[in-house]
Amino acid sequence: MRGLNLIPAGTSIPFISKRMAFFVFSAVLVAASLILFVGRGLNYGIDFEGGIMIDVRTQGPADIAGMRDSLSGLGLGEVTLQEFGAPNDVLIRIQKQEGGDKAQGLAVEKVKAALGEGIEYRRTEFVGPKVSQELFWDGVKAVVAAMFAMLIYIWFRFEWQFGLGAVIALIHDVVSTIGLFALLGLEFNLSTVAAILTIAGYSINDTVVVYDRVRENLRKFKVLDMPELLNRSINETLSRTVMTSVTTLLALLALYFLGGEVVRGFTFAMIWGVIIGTYSSICLAVPILLYLDVSHRPGAAPAPETP
Repeated sequence: MRGLNLIPAGTSIPFISKRMAFFVFSAVLVAASLILFVGRGLNYGIDFEGGIMIDVRTQGPADIAGMRDSLSGLGLGEVTLQEFGAPNDVLIRIQKQEGGDKAQGLAVEKVKAALGEGIEYRRTEFVGPKVSQELFWDGVKAVVAAMFAMLIYIWFRFEWQFGLGAVIALIHDVVSTIGLFALLGLEFNLSTVAAILTIAGYSINDTVVVYDRVRENLRKFKVLDMPELLNRSINETLSRTVMTSVTTLLALLALYFLGGEVVRGFTFAMIWGVIIGTYSSICLAVPILLYLDVSHRPGAAPAPETP
């Protein structure tokens, strides 16, 4: 019995010959993302803008959907709720209110009145701008450190050319994700930073698979032209890449539509990341090797003759 194969065996799509179109598209995408980031900025969430954090405990398992409905009509702006440890522990986060400390206190009183009796208020904190700024820069440092670590890993596993190509593709994925959030005005918070780190890991995994086949073919074929060798490597791993992406997207789509409001931003970023990461691994990371002086390995066999 043959397994499901989304890409027929023997497929030979001319990715490398279309590399300039891919490069132009990616350059436009990155430039537009940077313009949107500078011009419109990001819709920073409570994690980065500051606000009110209330830790509450209910008498039984928390009805988060009902609590969210009760608080959504209070006119407090962005309000998020999530389970925090036990099923009856809920963390409520409210965006910073205009009007100083007095306005923050009034917002807390509105929340208590809306939730009614039977709620234990364990902790109420105000996250100020200084803490939010520290969280923002911690997130930036995490992304940069992850990309640097991946560069070192690829460098040692392959060669510096492969590491540079992988990092260029990663920067493309991260910048385009930020641009998408700026375009759509979606909330950018610590969950989004976690999604970006996950996207980087997913993208580098796809890239490593194709690079591994490139390395094998560099050792195997001595006289095969580099564009043809790279194109062969992409097509030989295309079925695996597409199958992995499709199955991941199926799980993410189910989570997006059924997982609730709390994980929707994270899931949306992941869906975009899987799509753009698959694209960059195939259409960006490999064609870049043409311009980074990657060479055949000594002792390789000649390429098979085309019938």
